[in-house]
Amino acid sequence: MPRFAANLTLMFTEHAFLDRFAAAAEAGFTAVEFLFPYDHPPQAIAERLARHGLTQALFNLPPGDWAAGERGLAALPDRFAELQAGVETGLTYAKATGVARLHLMAGMANAADPDAQAAYRRAVAWTAERVGREGLDLVLEPINARNMPGYFLDDFDAAATLIRDLDLPNLKLQFDLYHCQILHGDVTMRLRDLMPMVGHVQTASVPARHEPGTGEMNDAFLFAELDRLGYAGFVGCEYNPAAGTEAGLGWFAPYRASQVGASTR
Repeated sequence: MPRFAANLTLMFTEHAFLDRFAAAAEAGFTAVEFLFPYDHPPQAIAERLARHGLTQALFNLPPGDWAAGERGLAALPDRFAELQAGVETGLTYAKATGVARLHLMAGMANAADPDAQAAYRRAVAWTAERVGREGLDLVLEPINARNMPGYFLDDFDAAATLIRDLDLPNLKLQFDLYHCQILHGDVTMRLRDLMPMVGHVQTASVPARHEPGTGEMNDAFLFAELDRLGYAGFVGCEYNPAAGTEAGLGWFAPYRASQVGASTR
């Protein structure tokens, strides 16, 4: 069965951030992810992971000024030096937490702009090489324009083409079932086609982005499909609980027992 990672940016928000690790472990999760760890010292994150026996599945590299609306720097031609510095910061947290994969956000830019395209390709290639020296994977995630209007990487085919073109062993696709359904539909066939390059999966219901099983997708079928395809990674639960995290975990009950003893990478 899939190994689920609680997304602590969206789940267990009834608790302060550093207390969400305990809440996730008590609910039966053995792995966590979140958008960013940078408001807390690396040692504080590492201590919570160790105390509660949790694996860090994923987090994002620094995105620029998030509060000002920035959503990554990779496609911004004049921000490459800042991106490089951010990668070094992210690697400090990666070393502390033991995470095996990092997500590079593309940024707000016109996908048809040749300068943005060149900047993005350069940034992805450089970052993949840099994190690869530390034994880490880099993942790229297409994000739908309804949730993030103006985001540069808003197409699964474009992401797949770049990954194939660069042909780097540690460059992989972050396949969010929610974003794929909104962008393209036909999620199962895309999973089957793209599985060889998938490095991380995320899920949420469509259209409301609540718990799996509460929207138009057959989430249980897709989770079983991941097993049929031999996916051994994590499924990040990047959803907004509809009425409190614990109250909405009924979908997780059939999977809870299988999480214990699962692989930690």
